[in-house]
Amino acid sequence: MSEVTLTLPKRLKERLEREAARQGRSLEEILVDALGEACGIDSEARAELHSELCKKYLREAGAYREEEDYVQASEKAWGAASQAVRSVAAKRGIELRSHGDLWKLVTELSKEHPEWDLLGMFHTANSLHTNFYEKWLTAEAVVRGLEIVRAFVGKLKGIT
Repeated sequence: MSEVTLTLPKRLKERLEREAARQGRSLEEILVDALGEACGIDSEARAELHSELCKKYLREAGAYREEEDYVQASEKAWGAASQAVRSVAAKRGIELRSHGDLWKLVTELSKEHPEWDLLGMFHTANSLHTNFYEKWLTAEAVVRGLEIVRAFVGKLKGIT
């Protein structure tokens, strides 16, 4: 995955950050989706994009874990889980616009693969997301959550 540095006026950046927060997404996700829509990328390329973001967030979660920054590790793990779901959605031509849409798709996937406990795993990812704001999880809980998110991502990789 290539990286690009983007310089934005302060007011525009603040507006985009508010929109990202409203949607429960990162600024990077908002910008990537907007560029994808503007350029008309196909579902396969969109799925690959979300898959690459997922990998990036997993790496960052691991790095934050090593630094014992469990709050940041929590949010990066959530980002990885949500990007894995978005990758499956893109493969299926489904547009996700909210946390509710993520939950609907994970619920459907859990019906397709009841043996995997995808809903339970996604609950863990969501708890990590909440921890970013509330900071109530112990280090051990975050570390276990990261393991569960990695397993969740691994299971979703094989779904089309």
